[in-house]
Amino acid sequence: MTYRVEVKQSVIKTLKRIPRADQVKITEVIKALAHDPRPHNCLRLADSPYYRIRCGDYHIIYDVQHDKLIIIILKVGHRKDVYDRL
Repeated sequence: MTYRVEVKQSVIKTLKRIPRADQVKITEVIKALAHDPRPHNCLRLADSPYYRIRCGDYHIIYDVQHDKLIIIILKVGHRKDVYDRL
């Protein structure tokens, strides 16, 4: 079963400000989520329906909608400030 991955426009904007090497790694992780929405290194956020996965110094916050087979990438950012205004 393959999920469709949707990336918010704000995430695309944020990715452009991240160093190129990290952009490539983050993009690979996002693409891999389509085949496995909950890999072994993902965590469910406390008191939230969202998940996060770590990619180096960056975290990817996403929502999985199993009934529609959609993964929505909500936020990408450095681990020290990715949870601000979530």
